[in-house]
Amino acid sequence: MARGAELDYCRAMTRKLSLTVDGKNISCLLHKGDLPADFAVKGNAIAVDCESMGLSLVRDRLCLVQLTDGHGEAHVVQLDRTTYDAPNLKRLLGDQAIEKIFHFGRFDVAMIMRDLGVVCAPVYCTKIASKLARTYTDRHGLKDVIKELLQREISKEQQSSDWGAAEISDAQMSYAAADVIHLHALRDKLNVILTREGRLGLAQACFAFLPTRAALDIAGWDETDIFAHT
Repeated sequence: MARGAELDYCRAMTRKLSLTVDGKNISCLLHKGDLPADFAVKGNAIAVDCESMGLSLVRDRLCLVQLTDGHGEAHVVQLDRTTYDAPNLKRLLGDQAIEKIFHFGRFDVAMIMRDLGVVCAPVYCTKIASKLARTYTDRHGLKDVIKELLQREISKEQQSSDWGAAEISDAQMSYAAADVIHLHALRDKLNVILTREGRLGLAQACFAFLPTRAALDIAGWDETDIFAHT
């Protein structure tokens, strides 16, 4: 990395934590405003999650986007909510050569579409995949799916916290990272079941529809089943 690029990277990266996951060291990096310009993805898929002030597309705004390519680092971007000027992050999320893995992608894709002006595609949603694959249960929350398929426990203690605060705590950073670091492994496990049950194609069709579902939510059809007879 050139000296100038290194200085830019240091200015953008405000804090770094070291986490241990499955006996492996994971670095969690907090960036203010945007990813560094030279950020590069290893592989062809990133796991993505968002944090906002709440779950309303009318009332609440996007605060953080966290992501990982599954190769030892998790990145948390604390967005500037006055401008949402994050060209490097937007370029990555809109890159059609990179699959974006979400859990309950419907909400995250809508928030990214509304506040960042980016249509995420292609996408994979582990919650949709779980509902199509794990038909023997109605427990499809991230914590439950991780516990069964990966035999891991994650904490949801920071789920309800002030994500719009000027300074994000270490506990919030750790929580944000935990929401993405298992998604690659979950996708692989769920794909095995979906393939076995003959539902992978159906799942892929649902994933492809997610940006349209998000656009409908933003436009006000969030509580309406447009496919229903009445």
